[in-house]
This record gives sequence, structure tokens and C-alpha cells, in this order.
Amino acid sequence: MGILWNSVRVALVAITVVVVAELSKRYPRYGALFLSLPIVSVLAFMLSWFQHRDLPTITRLSRETLILVPLGLPFFIPLAMADRFHLNFWSAFAAGIVLSLLSTGTWLMFGPRL
Repeated sequence: MGILWNSVRVALVAITVVVVAELSKRYPRYGALFLSLPIVSVLAFMLSWFQHRDLPTITRLSRETLILVPLGLPFFIPLAMADRFHLNFWSAFAAGIVLSLLSTGTWLMFGPRL
């Protein structure tokens, strides 16, 4: 059951990524909408519940996610401003990762444990 269960989870995530990528080619706004939805979180919570039925763990995960999602948003700033700052994709992407790592890393090191 373990290998089958992991295969189902991988397939769900892969399908989600492919659908968003394909949708965003033709309709960037709708791709962004689906990307902004917490699809991965919903899938993770559902699959975790079906596998473990451990609400306290899901509650802790949800609290941490509430904090970390906004802290990850700086990733998008360089990508959104790439044309204004004359950055190519990889420069903007790397800068976004650095900003996101700085914000989340700072909180993980110095923030309270929830």
C-alpha cells in the first residue's frame, strides 16, 4: 500500500503542476489564479488525513503554513519587476529565491515555535 499511496500522491501533484503550466501558457491570469490557490496545501492536508488521521499534526502544519506563505512572497518581487530592472529570467529567479530564503530563514531561526 505504501508504494501505491506514494505513487498516487506524486501523480496528483504532477497533474496539478502540468495543468497550471499548460493553462498559464494560454491564459496567464487563470494560471496565476490556480497557482495562487492553496492546491498543494489542500492536497497535502487531505492526503495526510487519509493516511494518518492525526488532526493535531495537521493543525500544527496549518499554523506554520499561515506564517510561511506570506514570508515566501518576496520570491515573486524580482520576477514581477524583471523588465523594470532589466533582469533576465534566471537572474530574477535567483534573486527571488535569495529573498525568499532570507525571509523564511530569518523567521525559522528567530521566530517562535508554534
